[in-house]
Amino acid sequence: MPAKRKLTMRQLRQMLRLAGDGTSARDLALTLGVARSTIQDSLKRAAASGLNWPLPGELTDDALEGKLFARAGVKQGMRRRPEPNWADLVVELKKPGVTLLILWEEYRAVHPGGYGYSRFCDLFRGFERRLSPTMRQHHVAGDKVFVDYSGKKIAIVDPRTGEIREAEIFVAVLGASNFTYAEATWTQTLPDWIGAHVRMFRSFEGVPRLIVPDNLKSGANRASFYDPEINRSYGMMASHYGVGVLPARPRRPKDKAKVENGVRFAQTCILGRMRRQTFFSLAEANAAIAEALDRINDHVMRRLGVSRRHLFQTVEGPALASLPVEDYEFAEWRFARVATDYHVEFSNFFYSVPHGLIRQQVDLRATTRTIEIFHRGKRIAAHQRRYGPTPTTCLVPTGDTPNGRRIASAVGPLRSDHRPRG
Repeated sequence: MPAKRKLTMRQLRQMLRLAGDGTSARDLALTLGVARSTIQDSLKRAAASGLNWPLPGELTDDALEGKLFARAGVKQGMRRRPEPNWADLVVELKKPGVTLLILWEEYRAVHPGGYGYSRFCDLFRGFERRLSPTMRQHHVAGDKVFVDYSGKKIAIVDPRTGEIREAEIFVAVLGASNFTYAEATWTQTLPDWIGAHVRMFRSFEGVPRLIVPDNLKSGANRASFYDPEINRSYGMMASHYGVGVLPARPRRPKDKAKVENGVRFAQTCILGRMRRQTFFSLAEANAAIAEALDRINDHVMRRLGVSRRHLFQTVEGPALASLPVEDYEFAEWRFARVATDYHVEFSNFFYSVPHGLIRQQVDLRATTRTIEIFHRGKRIAAHQRRYGPTPTTCLVPTGDTPNGRRIASAVGPLRSDHRPRG
């Protein structure tokens, strides 16, 4: 029975690549969004199998999975040592002068064969994470950027028709310096959402360790306290920049208090000050927003006596990771299943794949110019993306089958990547 793996093959390859560059297990866990123990286990398996980055080009996902997880896994057992009442310890810890070391010493006095101090602390912190405490968050330089859309919109007038269209306002705040970035986008859809992130990183001239978005659909497919599911296109953008994604928990505004405050501040300093201005294009609105951002970031904060820009330039900016050589090119990822005519559909156009993959699930990557199709991490087809009127689909007879029955198949306009079915 093969051991059960907790990482996808794509994550395993990314882990091996980053580990080969010297990234620590802790940083790998943050980047991939899994437990450090999972990373450590996978690295041990890779070392035992003699796998190092770069992997051989002919090593397929199936072969890699066989090398790493051929051995039977060991089922974790139950805890056998006595545990204290963790809820009572939480109350005791609030008392003046009480520390975890004192509580552990009292615990070992009652249970001499109990847990060591390190394991005791780990179990206590694990219990604490299941609570909902209110606490002051400490933000390390270069660690997190909080992103969200403002609930308020900005009006833009079409100069030809006079029609008023409202644009969304994207707001991002760095955790340690409160340095703020904002821009207007037409929608909150995936292309605008990811494009705003690309321009944000370019403005910062660096990349933090983590992005903390709200649980909107462009960022997370499924909101969950324990295991949020990141939108795949958003995850590919994060992978390009080497940044992790840690969505805020549903209905937990304290998780993203930085950006909530930034949104309110941006609404006051941007929308409030520009309420009498009329904009005739998105670019014109963003130019005005950039001027408002300069005022926000250059304003001296009363409690600290320095500006956001000063903190960014002296503390946060140097802690950011370097940008990749090229900006991320937006690509939409989808799952598709190959039809019996060895084609997959995207935006009402059909693209061919090898006929041996009929009824198989594949990954489809769509950019503005190309359609790429992958199966188990290997690209098996690439086509120029089609635009224009939706092809008219019709049913045509395709001849008699061996058993004497006639069948019909849907076809569209003839082209190199769209042949008649049947």
